[in-house]
Amino acid sequence: MLAIMGTSTCHILLGTEEHNVPGMCGVVEDGVCPGFFGYEAGQSCVGDHFAWFVENCVSAEYYEAARAEGLNIHSYLTKKAEQLKVGQNGLVALDWWNGNRSILVDVDLTGMILGMTLQTKPEEIYRALIEATAYGTRKIIEAFRTNGVPVDEFYASGGISLKNPMAMQIYADVIRVPIKIGGTTQGPALGSAIFGAVAAGSANGGYDDVFKAGSIMGKLRDTVYTPIPENAEVYDKLYSEYSKLHDYFGRGGNDVMKNLKEIKKQQSK
Repeated sequence: MLAIMGTSTCHILLGTEEHNVPGMCGVVEDGVCPGFFGYEAGQSCVGDHFAWFVENCVSAEYYEAARAEGLNIHSYLTKKAEQLKVGQNGLVALDWWNGNRSILVDVDLTGMILGMTLQTKPEEIYRALIEATAYGTRKIIEAFRTNGVPVDEFYASGGISLKNPMAMQIYADVIRVPIKIGGTTQGPALGSAIFGAVAAGSANGGYDDVFKAGSIMGKLRDTVYTPIPENAEVYDKLYSEYSKLHDYFGRGGNDVMKNLKEIKKQQSK
């Protein structure tokens, strides 16, 4: 699976067989690479999630401290959040600030943070939001595996994968799969170049198939984020709580999110 991580995340996966996976955005034979079924799933709020938080919920004191250290606010919050042990923030969040794309496919779901107290700090919330997106990715992986599409390797590309090592380690610990990082800051452009080289063909200095082109032109960073067993064990417990909330609020156990949106709509007229 390749996760293209930015304001949202797109999950691309190749399979040798066609299966119906709940919540997938689609599956197309030869849609990504010839000879394989290309699957897609996604999360509609990832980087946007973190941007919303720093723009609306972080005090001036934190911004001033970040400037004093020569850091942007995301780097400053990450620096403080990475000092926390797994579960130390006492929070679990649902990553639905912009609805849920996969696996529930419901735009009317909304975000939630559970466990807030008067002692909760911004870096604890920031970490909880990152963890929530990792749990959402694990939901997608489990959906594919449960429905006959194996996920044996995990790659990440996009800004978050390059800029936030803490986030990528959290993802590795949550999904329990090593994460390899794309070696370019311009992944879509490199992909286009690879297919362009195939279109040109070897006779014109390109390549005759995408696999040959990719093996030569594709890039990976040396960094690999490997799951830390003791972290993964705690994240299993937290993910269990996330899953309960996911199903309760997302599968009709409690439609409070939609009810609140309807009340808001009526009162906004």
